[in-house]
Amino acid sequence: MSDDIEELSPSAARAARDVRVVLGRLRRRVRDASEADDLTPSQASVLARLSKDGPASTSDLASVEGVRPQSMAATVAALGRLGLIERRPDPEDGRRLHVILTVAGRERAEGDRQARQEWLARALQEGCTERERRTVVEAMAVLEKLIHP
Repeated sequence: MSDDIEELSPSAARAARDVRVVLGRLRRRVRDASEADDLTPSQASVLARLSKDGPASTSDLASVEGVRPQSMAATVAALGRLGLIERRPDPEDGRRLHVILTVAGRERAEGDRQARQEWLARALQEGCTERERRTVVEAMAVLEKLIHP
């Protein structure tokens, strides 16, 4: 891998480093703005994923979140104790359980999403000029090309 980095142009290497560092900091700041201060980052992430993608099995959640199934089982159990999720039989395979958001879980996920969105919009409005905000939008289009070539 280190040999590959030497083949990269200096501008690509610097851009990669800067994007990684800035996105990491931004992710932490946005996470800090969420209303989920009593949830772990893993729990908040599972709530957001279920809100966005709908019901999923614990093993599917573990796979997409990049954690061991045992770790996800503990996260799901904690969310269940908080009344934010429940488990229901899979309509297509009754042996399998799906994790779904409760009404409280949906409200919590939506409130958290709104708080993060509002924080970021306010930070962009108060900290950037109109021209800088346009540059951010243009940069997002460039980064999106990396994800969806």
